[in-house]
Formats: sequence, structure tokens, C-alpha cells
Amino acid sequence: MTHSPNHLFSPLALRSLTLPNRIAVSPMCEYTSVDGFANDWHLVHLGTRAIGGASLVLTEASAVSPEGRITPGDLGIWKDAHVPALKHLTGFLHQHGAYAGTQLAHAGRKASMAVPWEKARTIPASEGGWQAVAPSSIRFDDAYPLPVELDRAGMARIVADFSAATHRALAAGFDLVEVHAAHGYLLHEFLSPLSNHRTDEYGGSFENRVRFPLEVIRAVRAAWPEHLPLFVRISATDWAPEALGASWDLPQSVAFAQLMKQEGVDLVDVSTSGNHPAQQIPIGPGYQVHHSETIHREAGVPTAAVGMITEPAQADQIIRTGQADLVLLARELLRNPYWPLHAAETLKQPISWPVQYARAAAGKTEARQPVSTPRA
Repeated sequence: MTHSPNHLFSPLALRSLTLPNRIAVSPMCEYTSVDGFANDWHLVHLGTRAIGGASLVLTEASAVSPEGRITPGDLGIWKDAHVPALKHLTGFLHQHGAYAGTQLAHAGRKASMAVPWEKARTIPASEGGWQAVAPSSIRFDDAYPLPVELDRAGMARIVADFSAATHRALAAGFDLVEVHAAHGYLLHEFLSPLSNHRTDEYGGSFENRVRFPLEVIRAVRAAWPEHLPLFVRISATDWAPEALGASWDLPQSVAFAQLMKQEGVDLVDVSTSGNHPAQQIPIGPGYQVHHSETIHREAGVPTAAVGMITEPAQADQIIRTGQADLVLLARELLRNPYWPLHAAETLKQPISWPVQYARAAAGKTEARQPVSTPRA
């Protein structure tokens, strides 16, 4: 394993941005919006992580259309009216030293579901539910809706929705956007043979299955300023048992990452799973890091690692050994929003504390300065 001079608290340059450290807040659905609007929960939830020292804060999946929501509580970016609340959020994140990113998403066949702390069920039209769409008319499982197979006109509308959402993300003050192509949602559904049974030019071969996700990525990159970075989150494997037949796996993810690099994607955010209820995941500390390392090495593209990364030394080793360029934390930052500040103390690395919290720092600290974010 090759060791690099980088470490968890070294800067990371991504086009015109320079993140002061390699810790980012992973997108985490909060299911707390009404009609897609950000509210005080999002401001406090995400703002606290900026105060806590993360260099990049990504919002939860933001639906590019009402039909692209997982639940009625999803955050949205499908209409201009969503922009002011999001702009208020990005302004707060910048004020407290973090760059702001948003994840653009479409739920595909996992749409029109109840929020997850309720019983898993499809929301019917009589309760305000909506029609799910997918590459093929295949349910995720019995609790999920039967999706309608997308025709070419429907696919073109979704590409346009992603493009329009990208323009809104810029108007809202985000510094980067991430396309969600993981966890069994629409773009992952096109990638995987488990969910894509199409017989046209968007199904069958690897080249056909990646076609629509690449069309979306190309449209987002075209709508996003050249000087600002673009991420894509993928599930590097379906973790599907062999009995299910062909599925999405790591070698295909490497090949897909190579194609994304050619389209101007700056970093591949490497997660796994979510596309079949029979998935078999070997859960354990850092269980997905190997996939990030392989894509980083074989595709020659920057990657982010995510999944049961909890200890400062563990996160630091991931960066030092070149397994990833960025570490995304989720549940650990729910448990401790100030994890980056404490990790810096543990690893004896400098980090600035908010001046309001300086009395709690172990050593001398300076006031944190707002991030300077170049705009188009």
C-alpha cells in the first residue's frame, strides 16, 4: 500500500476550491421538509456540523422533481421557490468555515414511500402519493410501488430536471453538486442488471446501462460552472448473491469511474448496496473503503470513502495510505457534531475553533474566518 504525504488535516484542492481538511458531512436524509423546503431543522442540523469543523457540508438528497422524492418529507430543489431557504443555509455554512454542497437525486422505483420511522409502505394517490418510474417495471420489494418503465420522453424530462436543479443550486450559493447514482435510486437502477431489464440502447450491455447516467452527468456538468467541482456518488457493488445472476460490481464501477472522469467529474463518492433486498453486506469498520481504494488506483480519479468510519486514526490512515482523498462521515457526526475538532486534538493537528467556543479548546485558537467562495 502506497503512503502519501497527505493526512486528514491537509488541504484538498478541487478546481477553484481548497478544502482546509479532508472531513466532509455525508448526505443524510432527514425527511423533515414540507413540499421540499429547507427549514430550521436543516439549518441547525447542517450548521452545527460546520461549526464542528467539517470542511465540506453536503445536504441530504435534494429531489430534482416532485416525483423524484423518496418520501413527502424529502428536501427539494425542483422549483425556484426552494432557493431562498437554501441560500440562507449556504450563507450560514460559509460564515462558519465550511464549503456547501448539495446532492441532486431522483428516487426512481423507491419513490412515494412513507418516512422510514413509520411502517414501510407505498403512499397511495389517495394520500398524496405519486407514480414511481424506473428503467424497467420491477418493484424493489413488495412494500414498494410498481414503477412505470420510462420512455425516451420521460428520460429527457429527467435530464432537464437535473439540469434545472443544477442552475438552482448555483443560485442558492452551493460550491459543489453531487449527482446521486447510488443506493438503488434511479441512476443506480439504470446501472444494475438487477433493475435494468431494458432491451433498447439503455439496457443489456455495460455501455448501454451507463448511457443514461452519463447523459445526466453530462447535463449537470454543462450547467455547472467550470471552476466549481462535481461529485458523483455510486454504489460500487450491489452485494448481490450469485443466485440472483448478473449485478453491478466493482470492476464495472472502475470502468464507470473512468468514463465519469472523461465527463469532468472531479471526485467519485464511493458507497455500496441499496438496489436489492437480498443484498449480503459484510458490515464492519471501514467495510467500503476497499472499493474507494480500488477505484482511486485503477480509474485514476479522486475518491471519497464512507461507511463506519468512526475513529480519528482510522480516518487519518485512509487518507495517508491513499485509499481515498476525502472521508465522509454520517452517523458518527450525528453522535458527535464536533468530531473534527476533537479529531484534530487527538491527532495533534491544528484546526481553528469558532471564537465563541474557544474557551473549550485544549490549546490556543484563533477565530475561524469565513470561506471565500468564487462565483460564476
